[in-house]
Amino acid sequence: MQTQKTLAQQFLTKAEQKAISAVVQKMEQQTSGEIVPMVVSASHTYPTAIICGATTMALPLALLLMPMVGGLFWLGSQNVWIFITLFIALYAVFYGLVHRFSRLKRLFLSRSQVEAEVQEAALASFFTEKLYKTKDANGILIFISVLERKVWVLADSGIDARIDPGQWQGVIDLIARGIKEKRQCEAICQAIVQIGELLKTHFPIQENDINELHNLIVR
Repeated sequence: MQTQKTLAQQFLTKAEQKAISAVVQKMEQQTSGEIVPMVVSASHTYPTAIICGATTMALPLALLLMPMVGGLFWLGSQNVWIFITLFIALYAVFYGLVHRFSRLKRLFLSRSQVEAEVQEAALASFFTEKLYKTKDANGILIFISVLERKVWVLADSGIDARIDPGQWQGVIDLIARGIKEKRQCEAICQAIVQIGELLKTHFPIQENDINELHNLIVR
């Protein structure tokens, strides 16, 4: 039985994943820095957004259908139990729909919560994927959260000491624009090249340099 692909797996085809890994490998042959693109389906489950979405859609529809159902069964158009029954039934249906379909869930996401959750998930991934353990503290994470369509770039202390963190905003904008235009693979590859060009100036390739981290993580 074929399992359904996650949002992250739908975001990049196998061929695109290979292309991105190849670009990372190419740039890391020019710098001792470690570039790790990471694509996740979502940074959080957002249960509040699901509840809000289900309520927002179920409530007006229950009010609209209440007089029709009441009239159909001779129960009166303002019977509160009809409303409650309709609301519960519709809420269950819409809850399942919002939970399942990312496009619906995205409509009910809070911008402030999205920013906080993506930042927190990127920071957590930086440590769980051990980017802080590189020999020269020169690991950099390109974190892409598909549900929220958000990009976050985190660099280790060795990079931040030599490169202005403000330069990563251009990388973020490049990838975000590529996602919006549905050419995410091309944009990610371009961003990796930009980062590699910056890193090789401050962290040139060393003798016996080894690849310490993954070239691409998709989950």
